[in-house]
This record gives sequence, structure tokens and C-alpha cells, in this order.
Amino acid sequence: MIQSNVFDYINVLDRAADASYLRNKMIANNFANIDTPGYKRQDVSFAANLEEALRHSKFESLDRKVGSVRLDRLKGRVYTDAANYSYRIDGNNVDVDTESAELASNNILYNGLTQSLNAEFKNITTVLK
Repeated sequence: MIQSNVFDYINVLDRAADASYLRNKMIANNFANIDTPGYKRQDVSFAANLEEALRHSKFESLDRKVGSVRLDRLKGRVYTDAANYSYRIDGNNVDVDTESAELASNNILYNGLTQSLNAEFKNITTVLK
């Protein structure tokens, strides 16, 4: 059997794109609940999980680090942001300007991830020709 790490980057990029997609859903949920009393905004954490996954092998190349990532542990995690904080009387902590900026930022990230995935597949296609 041939061992290949050809899909290591694709797998990590796929997990990052999934987390970014989940973050878009949470931001949309925040917009939907902007007038719900007591609602606390939700967000998704992924970058810290990826950093931790890559940090455990300090003196290895990036290729080896990406190849050793445990994909089952690399997921976006939904959390309630600033649960005890609210600047509104009704207890809601969703700010339309913050959510709009986060949505724009996340859309740029998602587009970059999908472009990177397409580039990886293009590289594989080129090698197979």
C-alpha cells in the first residue's frame, strides 16, 4: 500500500472552511436575535484549536505538523461571547456594527479558504496529468 500525505493540507483547509461556515451561521443567528431580550451573542473558535494542533510538534516542518494533526480534534467550537456582559437594559449583548464587521471578515476568510482548497486540487490535477 502506498502511503501519501497528499491530502493533509486539504483536510486541514476543509476543517477550517467548515468552522468558517459554522461561524457564518452563528453570526446570522446573532442578527436574527438582535431584539431578543437576554440573548447573548454566539461565536465560533477555531484558530486556537489549529494553533494548538500545530504547536505540539515544535521543531518539525510545517508539512510534518500538518500531517500529524488529529482531524477529530480539529473542529470549530461554538461558545457564548461575553455571557455576563451587556450594554443594553434588556440584557442582550448583540451589536449590529460588530456583527457586520465580523461577517465581512469571516466572508473574506471563507473565500480565501475555498481558493486555497481549489489551488490544492489544481496542484493534484496537474501532477496527475
